[in-house]
Amino acid sequence: MREFFSKYVAYRKYNASVAWKKAKRSKMCYAFLAPYGILFCAFYVLPVITSIFFSFTYYNILEPPRFLGLQNYMSLVLEDDVFLIGIKNTLMIAVITGPLGYIMSFLFAWLINELPRWIRTIAVVVFYAPSIAGNLYVIFSVFFRGDAYGYANAFLMDLGIIDAPILWFINPVYMLPICMVVILWMSLGTGFLSFVAGLQGVDRAQFEAGYMDGVKNRWQELWYITLPNMKPMLLFGAVMSITQAFGVCDVTMALCGYPSTDYAARTIVTHLYDYGFSRFEMGYASAIAVVLFLMMILCNKAIQSMLRRVGT
Repeated sequence: MREFFSKYVAYRKYNASVAWKKAKRSKMCYAFLAPYGILFCAFYVLPVITSIFFSFTYYNILEPPRFLGLQNYMSLVLEDDVFLIGIKNTLMIAVITGPLGYIMSFLFAWLINELPRWIRTIAVVVFYAPSIAGNLYVIFSVFFRGDAYGYANAFLMDLGIIDAPILWFINPVYMLPICMVVILWMSLGTGFLSFVAGLQGVDRAQFEAGYMDGVKNRWQELWYITLPNMKPMLLFGAVMSITQAFGVCDVTMALCGYPSTDYAARTIVTHLYDYGFSRFEMGYASAIAVVLFLMMILCNKAIQSMLRRVGT
């Protein structure tokens, strides 16, 4: 046993010396990467570590943090009913708008990729516009206005379906479905753009080779050639789709108010915003952020495992 341990230590020392020599030879590369590495650690890694630390404390900015252990997490699960409503609404938004927006983005990109170049350029701009126009959901606030002058109410009243205007953004029955429609419409842009770029990068010679190997239709071509060549873009689109679905906050707050009626449009990020910026309970808000962070990581891992099977 002692001999094995001494060999293991020698092996680790040898690997460390080899890695150090390689790092010294590549010191200019690390020098060029240093600015990005410093910014990444300062604005991404350090905030995550700080949030995890504060999640175990009571911290209200004015007083020093006071260690509480797991009390914040226990309160979230056992006492905070509004947080459970936020989890339910967030998961509904993620399960519905995430996959649906992901699939629609790819299908639209796949169809537009077959168009002539000048038409494809116009179509890409039209589909990408909603993702860069931040307050575009205001259109839906006019469309679903809660009086007889709203387009949806006026149309339904003209058809005789309803007798009185529906308060779309006050009635808990309609709030979340309408918000999901708006979120789905605004989430198509980023994934769509990456899919268009991925489709343009597929080598056309592979399609000819596929026809010689037995590919008979466009669906087989999509499954065995196009999708395997687009795995990096598919993964990027999946990550962006998950991030947008779990990070929903501004749309629900703008359309349904803050807080919404019976918390029907409450999300995890809205709950975090409430405790972090309205009540200044940073320890509790950090616990909410950690839970959200873990949920996003688990969903990312699940999607990565599914994408590995594409084309196999």
